[in-house]
Amino acid sequence: MKTLDILSLGEPLMEFAEVERGGERLFLPGFGGDSSNAAIAAARQGAKVGYFTAVGDDAFGRDFLALWDREGVDRSPVIVRPGARTGIYFISYGPEGHVFSYYRAGSAAAQVLPAELPLGAIASARVLHLSGISQAISTGCADAGFAAVRHARANGTIVSYDTNLRLRLWPLDRARAVVQAASALADIVRPSIDDAGQLTGLDEPGAIADLYLGLGCRIVALTLGPEGTLVATAERRETVPGRRVEAVDATGAGDTFTGAFLADWLVHGDPFRAAAYANAAAALKTLGKGAVAPIPRRPAVEAFLAR
Repeated sequence: MKTLDILSLGEPLMEFAEVERGGERLFLPGFGGDSSNAAIAAARQGAKVGYFTAVGDDAFGRDFLALWDREGVDRSPVIVRPGARTGIYFISYGPEGHVFSYYRAGSAAAQVLPAELPLGAIASARVLHLSGISQAISTGCADAGFAAVRHARANGTIVSYDTNLRLRLWPLDRARAVVQAASALADIVRPSIDDAGQLTGLDEPGAIADLYLGLGCRIVALTLGPEGTLVATAERRETVPGRRVEAVDATGAGDTFTGAFLADWLVHGDPFRAAAYANAAAALKTLGKGAVAPIPRRPAVEAFLAR
């Protein structure tokens, strides 16, 4: 019996976002990590969500445990590692937008191995979600990601994969190999147009969708920035328009899209309708700074869609 809507797998990161107050440059704490952001976004849309990772037995790890409790995310599978540390990153803002500085090497999450996977939770979820970042942080995590996906498939759990590319974490050739192999095992693939260009060598959205469908996935949701999302299945494809807003910070917008898409799609099974919902949620998220705090809840998204 499926007891979770979504189980997300990956690495949380403590966030410090730049603000200017009284002429001083300050960094305020918050929360990040693509798979955790997506889990929280899905929970805020009403989905029953769980999360698997490892955190350090430190103040930041405890902050994350408290965050997931507040957000109603089941963190019972989470490993707390004595002596390990929770990763962090800083967001600075310049003329070209946000700039990230990461301090995550050797984090508790990067030490996850296949033998530590919560197999029962994976089997009891309707959807398993992970990303390229979930696999990029170490070879052990890459192996754990594949093991999780194969266990999900063996137990009738749908697999969602965000190709999220971070070339600071691994070279492009390895990223291409791992992401393509994982995408071939997924039911839903969620690339962005920028990442897909580097991962596939293609720049035309339809050709990118064809490539991922050809690998065997059922749904491609290719985000195109402000232009919206190209949703493609074997039977139909359509560019679902984006929602225009005066964006403040795009940090976590793609993760908000992913969580909102999965939560909404699980309600009705229509990926095109889910993309319209997720476009709205992602647009609303960009109205505030930081990854998690501005993620909207379902009533706000529905009100925005009704305008």
